[in-house]
Amino acid sequence: MRARSRRRPSTGRARFHSCWVAGTSWPSTDDDLAVTHPLPGPVRVAASSRSGLFDSAQLSAAGVTEREVRSAVRSGEWVRLRPGLFVTAADLDRIEAAGRRHHLDALAVTTTLARAGAALSHGTAARLWGLPLPLDLPPEVRLTDAHRWREGTGYVMTRAALPAVEVTTRGLYRLTTPARTLVDTAREWPELPAVAAMDAALLRRLVTREQMQETVQRHRYAPRMPRAARAVALADGRAETWLETKGRLRFRAAGLPPYVGQVELWVDGRLVKVVDGWYEQAALAVEFDGRVKYERPAYGGSPRQVLFDEKRREDLLRAVGVRFVRLVDDDLGSGWAPVESRVRRELAVPGPVERSFRAVPRELGRLRMAGSSG
Repeated sequence: MRARSRRRPSTGRARFHSCWVAGTSWPSTDDDLAVTHPLPGPVRVAASSRSGLFDSAQLSAAGVTEREVRSAVRSGEWVRLRPGLFVTAADLDRIEAAGRRHHLDALAVTTTLARAGAALSHGTAARLWGLPLPLDLPPEVRLTDAHRWREGTGYVMTRAALPAVEVTTRGLYRLTTPARTLVDTAREWPELPAVAAMDAALLRRLVTREQMQETVQRHRYAPRMPRAARAVALADGRAETWLETKGRLRFRAAGLPPYVGQVELWVDGRLVKVVDGWYEQAALAVEFDGRVKYERPAYGGSPRQVLFDEKRREDLLRAVGVRFVRLVDDDLGSGWAPVESRVRRELAVPGPVERSFRAVPRELGRLRMAGSSG
């Protein structure tokens, strides 16, 4: 009796993409022998310049049969992203590990739609620009087209005016400019993530406040544009973290006086510390602390050393009359009431008349190294 050939088991991901996109699954055949399916050289070279993406036409031109394609997908070595579009499982693992799966999906969608006048927009453009995102942002790819509305599996294309000045390219992608992206998202997102994205874009010099204001003016009759206009008015390029944005908005919502963001404190001609917020009359510094600041220091050193250095700087400033209010994320939520009372008490007490320190506001914040926060 001839021994039965063992089929290489498919991965759950391969089955999902095959059924979800192609709408079918294939019966077991002798095609499913434990064989490998390497990409032909020309296909691999072309795919390497498109984030690993390759298509049926390229495979056919290289002599790959449809039967071989089905076998490669069933085996889990290739993943079908959309009809006629594939990526190897190895490349997909690498892309997902780098947090760039949405980038690949966006490329697959634009390739399939082939709409030369469309541009990736809204949350997808925000991802491509590397902006902070809401935690519950839907996964579908977003596009805007001046002439057509369309919705399909994994994407939504909005019909809206798309002036040439609001469209650009970034690598493989045609997408809305940072200003248009921020205004579009601010019309849909809650206030905090909308303003945090604007703060981050201003901090990175991706956009100017004037560019956002001009975009709002061009589309002033668009739905929910007043929300975007309010977000632009609240944006501040001195905020260096999401937590700082959240704190600034919380202070404003409580009716507290606005503080000046990112202020350098100098003593005896030496820069001692840059504080997140500063009240000049009260000589009161506001600091927003995220855990990562101490758990993964941005500029090297151990967490213990970072904490020790922070304490020494603060002790020096306290000795010359500076007071501090330190806040964590929980203080801005359920723990807000006592915090607000404390801030109001501190503001009611004026700072020293004679000062041996100097406060110098920065016009813009400064980018921190990866991993820093708060």
